[in-house]
Amino acid sequence: MPNQTVKKKGRDRKEPFCKRLEGLFQDYPAILLVNCNNIGSTHMQRIKRTIKGDAVFVKGKNTLIRKAIRMRNADHPEWASLVPLLKGNVGLVFAKGDLSKVKSTLVNLRVEAPAKVGIIAPQDVFIEKGQTKLEPTKTSFLQALNIASKINKGAIEILQDVHLIKVGTKVGSSESTLLSMLDRKPFSYGLNVSNVYEEGKIYAAKFLDISADQVLQRFAAGISTVAAISLATGLPTVASVPHSILNAFKNLVAITLETGFEFDQAKKIKEMVENPDAYVNTQPQTTTVNTTKTDAPKEVEKPPEEVKEDKPESDDMGFNFFDAD
Repeated sequence: MPNQTVKKKGRDRKEPFCKRLEGLFQDYPAILLVNCNNIGSTHMQRIKRTIKGDAVFVKGKNTLIRKAIRMRNADHPEWASLVPLLKGNVGLVFAKGDLSKVKSTLVNLRVEAPAKVGIIAPQDVFIEKGQTKLEPTKTSFLQALNIASKINKGAIEILQDVHLIKVGTKVGSSESTLLSMLDRKPFSYGLNVSNVYEEGKIYAAKFLDISADQVLQRFAAGISTVAAISLATGLPTVASVPHSILNAFKNLVAITLETGFEFDQAKKIKEMVENPDAYVNTQPQTTTVNTTKTDAPKEVEKPPEEVKEDKPESDDMGFNFFDAD
């Protein structure tokens, strides 16, 4: 009888969770899969409050989440792509709108943490050379860690940079004590976004860091490459046709300047070459005279110099050669 009561309570807790999870899958088009290692309950509550309105964080047993997904496999087979990723201490952040913004918010919610004994270092830790606030009595402690030091102005000075902890190794008691004495918190913890689920597709979270400007730059570089290949091989493409037309126009203008052949679009250029003085700006520059009385002698005003305008140096030769008027 007691066993049946426990099973009934377990079902009563699981069924609402599965229904809530199904509703979130249908309401939110994207999911950020996050690693939740070394996050306390207070930190987790702060994360949930901060992202409220833009996203919803869900953390439960992986077996229960996988079961909820498989139960709806007939209606939503695309959810099955999440099942292989539900391993370890992971959570789901259901999000709408700009996913890059949600990821940035999660990154900004990371908190600094000391190097506790026995934890696996998520990153390398270095001690920079220079003056410290350690008392001279701590010299023997540094010697035990093979850290070269000396006494300078009543405090310990470290003589060279030290690679104290390597990424992926356990933090020892000596390393933890030294960092504590130096008042160093080398690690930071928070939700690490590993993958993104969107419209049945899974991709790495690093792609969220790509900006629109970077996409446009890559696209423009690709167009330039296609145009260059097309011009070199003589195979016209959409990217190369404007350049081909412009190059052909330049050749026609060159022929016009050397021969008596003319056409409407080249008349202006021919006139500029034959009579350049007609296109020089001859209007004198206007100068502003300061009428304020001063004791300093007035400078003799020089006549304005004639300003010549340079001819336009652009690929379109200063006008629209497609306009026949």
